Amino acid sequence: MENFEGKTVFVSGGSKGIGLAAAKRLAGEGASVFLAASSAERLSASSDAVQALGSGDVDYYAADLRTEEGCNAAVAACLERFGGCDIFVHSAGATKGGIFPSQPDEDMIDGFALKFHAATRLSRALWPSLKESHGTVVNVVGGFARTPAADFMVGGAVNAALANFTKALAEKGLIDDVNVTWIHPGLTTTERLDTIFADKSEQQNKPVDQIQEEAVAAEGIRRLGRPEDVAELIAYLCSPAGRHIHGTGISIDGGGAKGYW
Repeated sequence: MENFEGKTVFVSGGSKGIGLAAAKRLAGEGASVFLAASSAERLSASSDAVQALGSGDVDYYAADLRTEEGCNAAVAACLERFGGCDIFVHSAGATKGGIFPSQPDEDMIDGFALKFHAATRLSRALWPSLKESHGTVVNVVGGFARTPAADFMVGGAVNAALANFTKALAEKGLIDDVNVTWIHPGLTTTERLDTIFADKSEQQNKPVDQIQEEAVAAEGIRRLGRPEDVAELIAYLCSPAGRHIHGTGISIDGGGAKGYW
C-alpha cells in the first residue's frame, strides 16, 4: 500500500542519519522526496539511494541551512521542482557537547542556527504550501529537551526551544489544518551520536567503546536505536492513520526516558 503516492516530502538534514532513513521510508510508499543539506556530494549519493527505493521523483538542494538565505533557497527549489509540499520533516541539526563554562559561545550560536532557526525559517517558507495541501510537519527534536545534562547544555537548550516552538506551531496548525508533531529520539546510531560519544571520550579520557557501553547501561535500554526505528514513527505520523496525533511530542528511545513527561 502506497500511503504517500502523489505526496511531496521536504526533508532537511536528508543526506544522512534519521533524515535519510525517513526519506527512504516515505519514498518506499510512493512519495516524491526533496532533500536539503549542506553537502552536494553527499546529497547526490543519498538522492540515488532514495530513488532506488521508490516510484516517486527525488531531487535535492545543497545550502547552508544555518542561514535564512539558505533555507529560503532550498524551499524555493523544492516548490519550483514539485509545485508544492505536503510533508515537512526537519531533521537537520548538529549541536556540540562540551563542559560549561569553558565551552565557547560559538557552539551555542551554531547549535541554534542549524537546528532551531532552520526549523522556524523552513516552516515559515513552507507553510503556505502545507496549508494548501492540509499537510504535515514532523520535527526531530531529541530526548535532551526533557533531560538536561551538564556536558550537553547546547543540545538540551536547543531541543527544548524547538519542542516549545513546535507546540506553538501546532496551535497554528489547528487553525490552518496542518498536522504538527515532534519526536524525541534517544540514543540512535548516527554520525551525530558518534560525535557525541567521541566528545565524551575526550572529556572523560575513556575509550569510545566504554562510553557507549556506559551510555546503554545508564539508559537501561536493550540496545541503541537505529535510524530506521525513528523513520517508522515518522512514516506513521505522516500517514492518514496518524492524523489525529497532533501537538504532542513522542519519545522513541527504547524506554530510556524514565519520567512520564
